Amino acid sequence: MKVYKFGGASVKDASGVKNVCSIITSTNDNLVVVVSAMAKTTNALERVLAAYLENKPNDLKAEMAELKNFHANIINELFANPEKQRFELEAVLEGLSYFLSINTKRDYDFCYDQVVSVGELISTKIVAAYLASQNIDAEWVDVRTILKTDSTYRDANVNFETSGELFRNTIDFNQHHIYLTQGFIGANHKGYSTTLGREGSDYTAAIIANLLGGESVTIWKDVPGVLNADPRIFKDTVHLPSVSYKQAIELAFYGAQIIHPKTIKPLQNRSIPLYVRSFVDPAAPGTEVAASIAKTEAVPVYILKQKQTLISVEPKDYSFALEDSWIKVFSIMQKYRLKANLIQNSAISMSISVDGTNQQLPAAIDEFMNDFRVKYNEGLNLLTIQNYNEYILESYSADVEVILMQKSRRTARILYR
Repeated sequence: MKVYKFGGASVKDASGVKNVCSIITSTNDNLVVVVSAMAKTTNALERVLAAYLENKPNDLKAEMAELKNFHANIINELFANPEKQRFELEAVLEGLSYFLSINTKRDYDFCYDQVVSVGELISTKIVAAYLASQNIDAEWVDVRTILKTDSTYRDANVNFETSGELFRNTIDFNQHHIYLTQGFIGANHKGYSTTLGREGSDYTAAIIANLLGGESVTIWKDVPGVLNADPRIFKDTVHLPSVSYKQAIELAFYGAQIIHPKTIKPLQNRSIPLYVRSFVDPAAPGTEVAASIAKTEAVPVYILKQKQTLISVEPKDYSFALEDSWIKVFSIMQKYRLKANLIQNSAISMSISVDGTNQQLPAAIDEFMNDFRVKYNEGLNLLTIQNYNEYILESYSADVEVILMQKSRRTARILYR
């Protein structure tokens, strides 16, 4: 069996859904198909959540109506008689409204997972219904019934043992040739929805391949494979025909959006290859990510993380060289779930670049101030360049204000304004 994963851009409209279904039906392989929420739906649900938590009923009503209309328009275009699909859409949204009306737990992360998980449920129901309308036997599965996690909302840890047993008891290719399910989401032991981290649908696909012994995972995207840079930001990008597991992990760690950071490990553990291919041009070969690849000329790779905040901390008593101070810094970061994208330290200070969009950042800075002198710079950019040379460094740092620069033999990182 193989695992196919389709992101939100691939199902952004009715023609996208039709194209996805064409790709699914072009193979005779047994498939588990993982589908994300339709494009921009996660952002729309985040606005629903914000209106709910901020007690803005008019905004909440408007956001819910927009969400319904967006999906209803796609349904109307896909189906000659859309009444059943519209009823299912309304049922899911009514379930969300009911949760918002009875929920008393105002924890942001908990509420986030209950609200945002709705996007994947809607998209997969629509795709499954369209496949059925084309007389394609595809079994829809609510992944929350078989992918079990802990209760770390917004970044849940998967219970592989329990999930493996549930998957193997549910996915039976003697019954169905195609199974369709959701990416990004799971559920804890109480049945509450959890999510695996933003863009976690890739991770879902890798988990499923690991648990079921899949032959391969294919991630279908709007680019012709893994590129050496984001074509929306950099000109003259180069296609990479093959990437090792190690390089893929590095690219994901540094912020490349092409593969979710957690995706590689479940595949590496069972030597399952990953393919990144274009849903725009399905016949193109894409990129293979595997344990070993043929050696090729090292192409410079550029990864840009925007909206960075640099936090610089210094103990009030100049005791930073002591291990306790280091532990305190990282415990605060863990508490507020801040990911260190860049760290630089001296004997008495430490500077850490984190995502400035993290909603818990202000609270973390306040807690740092209890024990440290704190300075911070907002609105920075972090550029990582692999396989750099001095000419490349000079060209990218000449016209910007460089805040920090780090270099190893192969990788350079520039934090700049």
